[in-house]
Amino acid sequence: MSLNKIFNVVTAFLVTFLTSGTVALADGIYKAKPDQLGFMEPATQVMRDIVSFHDGLLIMCIVVSLFVLSLMLIIFFRFNAKANPTPSKTTHHTGLEIVWTTIPIIILLVIAIPSFKLLYLQDVIPESDLTVKAIGNQWYWTYEYPDHDDFSFDSIMLTDEEAVAAGHPRLLGTDTHIVVPVNKTVRLIVTASDVIHSWAIPAFGVKIDAVPGKLNETWFNVEREGIYYGQCSELCGKDHGFMPIMVEVVSQEKYDAWIEMAREEYATIEKDNLTRVASALPAQQ
Repeated sequence: MSLNKIFNVVTAFLVTFLTSGTVALADGIYKAKPDQLGFMEPATQVMRDIVSFHDGLLIMCIVVSLFVLSLMLIIFFRFNAKANPTPSKTTHHTGLEIVWTTIPIIILLVIAIPSFKLLYLQDVIPESDLTVKAIGNQWYWTYEYPDHDDFSFDSIMLTDEEAVAAGHPRLLGTDTHIVVPVNKTVRLIVTASDVIHSWAIPAFGVKIDAVPGKLNETWFNVEREGIYYGQCSELCGKDHGFMPIMVEVVSQEKYDAWIEMAREEYATIEKDNLTRVASALPAQQ
């Protein structure tokens, strides 16, 4: 491959990477662009900080790599046997050793400060406006709203035909889904009824394991209305790739109306999902 072709490929990659992001369709559905390489467009402050941290590390890696490459080229061309037939016999240089020890320490400190800040932002849950509980099952999700009479419902992936008819991406649309209000802090409690699952929405910057017998929690505050998608991100069995996550973010007025509808729609569903799922399993001999 010629240098010109290599340059064109690298240029195309950088342009695609730097300009890639989600597409907001007319109906508010957020999904990736064709051939997208970068992150989903952030919908929360946490995800924006994750992208900024990633971009900063990428720039730092490029600078360090170019610096090391420059040193290697200098050594190759200036100190080879032809250019330097009488090599130096220097075996020790205190100043140089101090420099190559101090600079990596400074780099690690520069990385650590925003890293710890981001970890704190993700881990410490602010005062929440509502709570949603997600329960992973093989292979679908069950959701509860403890703040609203503790109603619950199952969320199962649509078939390809149903997804196309409803306007959802293949393998990401669900028959029911979470609805939350925009610009509100949502506390998410996550567990599982059988094996380890993982609840993840890339645009929210949220990924948390659902572990049987354990309650994990995280939070998100979405800044734009629309429909967002995610998937189980833990290998949980043969249908692991077929238990998507779908979240609709709406105004407070639409959320209040949905809550009233959901109370009636899901009133007959058994509240204790763990008991319900366990009762469906075959009895042990």
